Amino acid sequence: MQNFYETTVSRQLYPQLTGTLDTQVCIIGGGLAGLCTALGLVERGVRDVVVLEGERIGFGASGRNGGFVFGGYSLDAADLLRTLGRDEARCLYRLTIKAVDLIRARIARYGIDCDLADRGVMLANWFDDRTRLDRLRVLMKREFDVDWEPVETDELRGRLKTARYHGGLFEANAFHFHPLKYVLGIAKAAVQGGTRIFEQSRACAIDRQGASFVVRTAKGAVCAKDVVFAGGAYARGVSPRIERAGLPIATYVIATEPLGTRLADVIDAQYAVYDTRFAFDYYRPLQDTRILWGGRISVLNRDPEAIARLLRRDLIRVYPQLADVRVDHAWGGLMSYARHKMPQIGRDADGIWHAISFGGHGMAPTTVAGEALAAALAEGRPVRESFTVFGLSRTFGFAGLAAAQLTYTAYQTRDMLAAYYY
Repeated sequence: MQNFYETTVSRQLYPQLTGTLDTQVCIIGGGLAGLCTALGLVERGVRDVVVLEGERIGFGASGRNGGFVFGGYSLDAADLLRTLGRDEARCLYRLTIKAVDLIRARIARYGIDCDLADRGVMLANWFDDRTRLDRLRVLMKREFDVDWEPVETDELRGRLKTARYHGGLFEANAFHFHPLKYVLGIAKAAVQGGTRIFEQSRACAIDRQGASFVVRTAKGAVCAKDVVFAGGAYARGVSPRIERAGLPIATYVIATEPLGTRLADVIDAQYAVYDTRFAFDYYRPLQDTRILWGGRISVLNRDPEAIARLLRRDLIRVYPQLADVRVDHAWGGLMSYARHKMPQIGRDADGIWHAISFGGHGMAPTTVAGEALAAALAEGRPVRESFTVFGLSRTFGFAGLAAAQLTYTAYQTRDMLAAYYY
């Protein structure tokens, strides 16, 4: 079973790097963080940019995810507030809201056909405890000027045909789309602006050469004034200082067979959905009437058959009426995750810029990162100081992975207990 997204795109293939070339900015990683940086530079008049991708554009989390686009970070808003205080937390959150608007604008500006469904996102309450939603809504309105619309249980169940949910909060300024089509569209726009992209060109090392850098691949090298590391969970052995700050965590997605008219008897809504558990499900209806369903995180990158079994079970727990539905596609992938659950954006002690660790909440934050680094490189504007609070914290390799798995299991247990009591 393949990644559904890969079966529905027509790719432009980019060459492999051979030989040596010079450029102003070399970006390592052809996912959204790297490509948004490239396009941000192009839009600011910097056209001498090279992107190196070890596989194909969008190979990593950027081309495998659920396709949700909304505000915020992997670190929840309340924790962001406690860590930074009101003013800085508001500023960082506001950057993601601006990023949502910028993604919309780029889809229109560059004519990116990415199955855009600008229909909002629903946070569905798994627990029979209304105060969970009330507290969150008050917090978002009071501290972040974000007004999520409350949805009563009966109204929600009229749209989502399941008894699992107890009301919800609707975020109107949000949407969902085909993430790989969007990534490929951003790449195309960057190339049209002058960026050179090389696929199958994995960076092997970064060497300092006077005031510049040399990025080496198996068959070539790039000499650059500045280097941006945006390799995510798949880049290893290139920049240890940066790489050791992100844990490679697996997550899983499936897509059902097309449901046709039956879809409306299960999900009679065009918005995307996720729930209030820490270990939540997320899903959305696709244009061809499939349901795309994601969830679970693990240190294990499971095979498609195992993923299909696990997530099909989760799907049927919410929608038992789909017990006979076939899973046509199942895939997993690695995302980069920081201990503090925030993206790491800035410049390290070696002078290498970085944008990593988006932790499964990357569509808007990768755009934030791209804009921050493009402004720093093209205009000399410093990256916002509050991002440095969430620096390159070491994750301690296998010990960090074990701790992450234990934490996830503990939160799963907490969710199960809470569901039992409420």
